[in-house]
Amino acid sequence: MSVKLVIMVVYALSWHAGCEDTGFTYNGFRSADLSLDGLAEVTSNGLLKLTNSTTRKKGHAFHPNPIRFKNSPDGSAISFSTTFVFAIAPEYPTFGGHGLAFAIAPKRGLPGGVASQYLGLLSATNNGNLTNHLFAVEFDTISNQEFDDIDDNHVGININRMKSEISMPAGYYVGNKPFSQNLTLISGQPMQAWVEYSGSKKQINVSLAPLHVAKPKIPLLSLSYDLTPILEQTMYLGFSSATGYGFSIHYVLGWSFKIHGMADEGLDISLLPRLPRLVPKKKSKLLTIGLPVILTVSVLAMVSCVTYYIMVKRKFAEVLEDWEAEYVPQRFKYKDLYTATNGFREEKLLGTGGFGRVYRGVLPNKKTEIAVKKVSHESRQGMKAFMAEVISMGQLCHRNLVPLLGYCRRKGELLLVYEYMSKGSLDKYLYDDKPECCLNWSQRFQVIKGVASALFYLHEEWEQVVVHRDIKASNVLLDSEWNARLGDFGLARLYDHGTDPKTTHLVGTLGYLAPELIKTSKATTSTDVFAFGAFLLEVACGRRPIEPKALNEDLVLVEWVFSWWSRGEILQVIDPRLGPNYVAEEVELVLKLGLLCSLLEPKSRPSMRQIVMYLEGSMAPPELSSLSLSTAGLSGGENGGFDDFVVPLSSFGENTSSNWSSITNSIS
Repeated sequence: MSVKLVIMVVYALSWHAGCEDTGFTYNGFRSADLSLDGLAEVTSNGLLKLTNSTTRKKGHAFHPNPIRFKNSPDGSAISFSTTFVFAIAPEYPTFGGHGLAFAIAPKRGLPGGVASQYLGLLSATNNGNLTNHLFAVEFDTISNQEFDDIDDNHVGININRMKSEISMPAGYYVGNKPFSQNLTLISGQPMQAWVEYSGSKKQINVSLAPLHVAKPKIPLLSLSYDLTPILEQTMYLGFSSATGYGFSIHYVLGWSFKIHGMADEGLDISLLPRLPRLVPKKKSKLLTIGLPVILTVSVLAMVSCVTYYIMVKRKFAEVLEDWEAEYVPQRFKYKDLYTATNGFREEKLLGTGGFGRVYRGVLPNKKTEIAVKKVSHESRQGMKAFMAEVISMGQLCHRNLVPLLGYCRRKGELLLVYEYMSKGSLDKYLYDDKPECCLNWSQRFQVIKGVASALFYLHEEWEQVVVHRDIKASNVLLDSEWNARLGDFGLARLYDHGTDPKTTHLVGTLGYLAPELIKTSKATTSTDVFAFGAFLLEVACGRRPIEPKALNEDLVLVEWVFSWWSRGEILQVIDPRLGPNYVAEEVELVLKLGLLCSLLEPKSRPSMRQIVMYLEGSMAPPELSSLSLSTAGLSGGENGGFDDFVVPLSSFGENTSSNWSSITNSIS
């Protein structure tokens, strides 16, 4: 025999001497020669105890000798089976630490493995490395999202990483039934596990059952996987477990392993050591004192939350009836409006009128600036009809109208939501002692044309006739580019074309009210034209239609303008703040239109269509040369002149102020 052959024979004999080919069985571990590290120990009655009450530690228990899993380094992994009985006793009945795992690895003790969720198998550094050559079956009692665990009571097959290749809730199949019976891993009761690998079929099966139940016919887990690349020619096998911030005590009662055989044939259940009696954990002060306090505080907090919820619910309660379903897109939540206006605080108040208060706000989601007007909830027409009008007004679309975005109803309030106009109302630029700026004539003329265009749209261009009923400088708003926007449709009423408008009470502002409106309370497009005439004069003259501080003969703006016109000096009435910077022809046109719109006879007033044409220059300016002053007021010729233009203020008697007050009080 050659020397080389002798050396090979000696090497083979020595290798076989250091490996166990057939397997082993431990019916208890009292005399077992195991490789232990970490928290692992064998108790006096032969229990393998992997962990104790120490937190964030690991415990390993491995068979001391390597097992041959391949006949040659390049061969295929051969079949094997193992069975073991284990128990997990938690710190508390419903909560414990982490689970345990059966592992096959290149080295005993799993160097580099850490505690907690890694079960002492791996670490964040080597998790998932192909060089790990690790096969493990985990019995996990914590759900770790980072490893995609399915729940906190599952069995999984892990290869080189902590994320299971396949996993199932802990349980077992009875007979051939297609559903499993649940098992609780942290019950503290012993249960038996089987792990089998078929080298020919390349299949891994894992089963679980209570201690005195036979091995199930259907495995809990079945995975087609070739372990040849994972298992080296010789490997070590054993158990690994770990504790976290909480802990469970992990026991192994018996263990059997075989190559090319059934491991459970060697395990004798009757010889296994008994588990220690589970003594209830001594109640801590946290449970006896802290828990009742925590529960009491929790109940009080819950009651407070419910009370707060009810109060908030009432605070933001809205009125919502069935007929409003079609108006949902135009309806705002009161809570959103409350938030937008900081609870309708005074610093958000933009102004107060006879029909409500207006607040500035910013919608929380859209970051849109809005103006919210709170008006009376009552309506003589009935709320359904009134809301139909409000929503219809929301459909009005014109560059010189303030867009009505929607509404909200709650308790006794109706809230109208408009687009916010950053420059505010026109009147403050005409009458404030120290306005932000003084509008020049070009800006004023553009404002006039914008309002005229808006009224023409309301009267004739939309599908229904809209009578505004409260045209005045304070209801004309200016956007960021100083464009005029006619607002405040809280007073508007909709009428079909060709239908006589009817109202039940008089609304409007003294000085803008047409004489027939005071007598009949019937608002028409002609009454809007009369109010627009007063508006024309106040924009050009920078004076209010009624100026209580003026001399008696100058109290009424239209009379004062007419008196200067009759002298042929109508440009004397222009706002002195304009100085010489104006276009005389445009000023004269505006003043004449103001007088023409103020005729007492409604039929003699121009329509808004004609007014727009005058202002745009597409129609020759009106001639007022036939006008003359009469003792009864102002009168004109038959062809478009004045007819009883306005009753002189002297006809109300000497105490003019008190008479105007009585008229004011008669207007509701």
